[in-house]
Amino acid sequence: MAKRRFIFFDVGNTLLFPNRTRMLAPLASHLHPTLEQWQAIERRTKREFDENMSDGRVDHGFWWTFHTYLLQERNALEEETRNTIVANTQNSANWDEILPGTREAIDRIARNYEVAVISNADGKIDAVLSRCGICDCFATITDSGIVGHEKPHPAIFDAALKAMKADPAESLYVGDVYSVDYVGATRAGMKAVLFDVAGAYRDRGLPRVESLGELEGWLSHWN
Repeated sequence: MAKRRFIFFDVGNTLLFPNRTRMLAPLASHLHPTLEQWQAIERRTKREFDENMSDGRVDHGFWWTFHTYLLQERNALEEETRNTIVANTQNSANWDEILPGTREAIDRIARNYEVAVISNADGKIDAVLSRCGICDCFATITDSGIVGHEKPHPAIFDAALKAMKADPAESLYVGDVYSVDYVGATRAGMKAVLFDVAGAYRDRGLPRVESLGELEGWLSHWN
């Protein structure tokens, strides 16, 4: 078995989390969901999105579906509002919430592995990582907005592996959506673990963690 040497991280809902106040600015503040409500919508959306991806019948993007449910639950579904919120969500600058201890955990992981990023973003995710104080943790940053392909397309994984001079068999990908991150990485020959803060995959029997601390424990058994 190849020795595990490389770890590639997703960004959204893995290293950085949504600035919900900024994303939902078009919606009256009293209609903003709590974190628990947000995560419940996330679980519902992931189940539907993964199922549709497996059947090859996805009509809308993940965030279109997510915000449709969010606005429906608040009796505030209007096309213009939804489109603006989706655009806000797809703006990498609005993913700048970082959990305490993130930098320290990445630094500890980097003592034993070479670490990098693969993100579906808008070509500017490096600037957000810099603003959050962790960009320099990573040897390479592969952004779909620059590569021209989004996960789960194999081209973005191939680009990241080439940038790191990494063998897929020696590599792990950490991301939060099964049909995008887990399936995309494993099809590229990598191992994968789901970063499942919202608990969408607790009953699926898949490798998963809910925090970077838990990932560190998981990694202690990986090799």
